Amino acid sequence: MVGFSTPKTQYLSKKHQCLSLLSSISSIKKLLQIQTQIHVSGLYQDPYLLSELIYLCSLSPFKNLSHARTLLHHSASPSPISWNILIRGYATTDSPIQAFSLFRKMRERGVRPNKLTFPFLLKCCAKTPALAEGKQVHADVVKCGLDSDVYVGNNLINFYGCCKKILDARKVFDDMPERTVVSWNSVITACVENLWLHDGIGYFLRMRGCGFEPDETTMVLLLSTCAELGYLSLGRWVHSQLVLRGMILSCQLGTALVDMYAKSGALVYARQVFKRMEERNVWTWSAMILGLAQHGFAEEALALFAIMGDYHDICPNYVTYLGVLCACSHAGLVDEGYQYFHDMECIHGIKPLMMHYGAMVDILGRAGLLREAFDFIQSMPIEPDPIVWRTLLSACTVHDVHDHTGIGERVRKKLLRMEPRRGGNLVIVANMYAEVGMWEKAANVRRVMRDGGMKKMAGESCVDSGGSMHRFFAGYDSSPHLMHVYHLLDGLNLHLKMVD
Repeated sequence: MVGFSTPKTQYLSKKHQCLSLLSSISSIKKLLQIQTQIHVSGLYQDPYLLSELIYLCSLSPFKNLSHARTLLHHSASPSPISWNILIRGYATTDSPIQAFSLFRKMRERGVRPNKLTFPFLLKCCAKTPALAEGKQVHADVVKCGLDSDVYVGNNLINFYGCCKKILDARKVFDDMPERTVVSWNSVITACVENLWLHDGIGYFLRMRGCGFEPDETTMVLLLSTCAELGYLSLGRWVHSQLVLRGMILSCQLGTALVDMYAKSGALVYARQVFKRMEERNVWTWSAMILGLAQHGFAEEALALFAIMGDYHDICPNYVTYLGVLCACSHAGLVDEGYQYFHDMECIHGIKPLMMHYGAMVDILGRAGLLREAFDFIQSMPIEPDPIVWRTLLSACTVHDVHDHTGIGERVRKKLLRMEPRRGGNLVIVANMYAEVGMWEKAANVRRVMRDGGMKKMAGESCVDSGGSMHRFFAGYDSSPHLMHVYHLLDGLNLHLKMVD
């Protein structure tokens, strides 16, 4: 019959109207108005409408998590979807730990978590990071029989990696019955971010052997590893693979290449990649500036920083200014260093970190301004760490040989109070005494080291030869390739003498 409608069709019509209104709201005020209309219409217990309300309160630009939580707690039987949405909402905030109290409430009300619940919880654990809570989530994952789910497994690897529990991350990965490229990227990320660099390369080789094709994320991770190790041959191989596979040189990939070449000392290639990039962000510029500065191209680094200033959509960050200060140190630009240090905070709002204070101390120390460097440390608004004091102490060994100012002795006492058992500090002190002929004091320091079983960490060198990375330590002569390296070095010395 025309015009006839049942209660069901009326219900569906009201629901459709409410959903249509919800899809067009743009403020929490309008959301509350529609929520009132839902209540008046008798639709407040509809699980789908409830999940939509909670979604908007949890994940929209005008989100209100406390209101979403109120909606959830006053609902008779919210679906797992609603709980998952709110947990996900907490995962995107600065206080993700609140998601755990919500999870406990979820369990108290008898709602069974599913494979979408745990990844969001693990993201919260990784962000904090909260190891104890994450382990409890892992236990709940096993109890619910979801430990074989690949999505849950990937997030477990990421969580343990963020908590620096690499062995646990690797165990989760090794026990996974199914893996995706994301799984391999997760375990490689865990290794790389915690400086298990050779293990990260090992997983990449295993990934290739298992028939998985690396994606852009994999390549960026591998390039980051090469940058940290100075593994130029492997980095160039990765670059060749990008070309052969026709992968687009995105901003992320290009930045990783610039960083790898710059840190490996191949600045010609770093410059070429940098110039060819169609899109650059602040990290691209920072990698190039820092690379130039660290390898002694101070003027070029500062000139590039000036050019960067012409791009008004790119603002320098803390790495950019670290490169700039490093350039000033190498070039002996004290006044310019002070100016950049001032501009960093006063113009760009970048609060100096310990590394920036250390860079300023290095600038002053290299210039022989030991008293000024000491006063600068004393005026720091944060407690200087041992690295800052060690930087000044090293400068004292070069510029304050006879210690007329007494700075070296004061720094020595300060550093040894902070790190009484660090062998490297005592070696610097012994060398200071030896430089001025105070042999008895130097011998006493050496004796303290010997009696206390303290040793300076052996110097390490890496040689990239034939595509393989060989590591050598000072005083360690058991490498099977040692004689071959000696022959190569002898040949190189002979060649240099002939050139001279």
